[in-house]
Amino acid sequence: MIIEIQETPDANVVNFFPQEALLREGRAEFVDAKSIRKSPLAEKIFDLGGIKSLFITAEMVSVTKDNEASWNSLKPLIMAEIMDYMALGEEVAAKEDEDKEEDVAGKVVALLNARIRPAVKKDGGDIKFVSVEDGVVWVEMQGACKGCPYALRTLKDGVERILKTYIPEVREVRNIEETTD
Repeated sequence: MIIEIQETPDANVVNFFPQEALLREGRAEFVDAKSIRKSPLAEKIFDLGGIKSLFITAEMVSVTKDNEASWNSLKPLIMAEIMDYMALGEEVAAKEDEDKEEDVAGKVVALLNARIRPAVKKDGGDIKFVSVEDGVVWVEMQGACKGCPYALRTLKDGVERILKTYIPEVREVRNIEETTD
């Protein structure tokens, strides 16, 4: 089995793309001891040590490590855990019925870190999660994106579209600066 590895502009985040789907639908995020109990794969990867969070979709596992951990030692171990788990053919995560704002916030942060921030950083900016309230995600555009005439287009056509695609609870994305003008 081949697993593609994609490094991101954030040195603490690496994406792993196995050839086969990990989830049938949706996505799952694991950030603490409570959440990893829902996934044997997440437990095994967290047990390696130095892992901060996991974000899993059908096509990828995005891993965020602690600053002190080394990708040189973690990458092969993570790949081995993914391959072992896929050989078993089991579901990566148990189904969840709860859609609390804190769960939505965790999903938003994971997706921002895995897919959106790397693209925004390539243009010299960054995007920081602030909060989620009633389906409205509040972010702060930073760096070159702050005050950029294209920031609103990036926010609505890019960030909002991606978040709404992967996280159905998201209704809108707004820049925190919109309230301070």
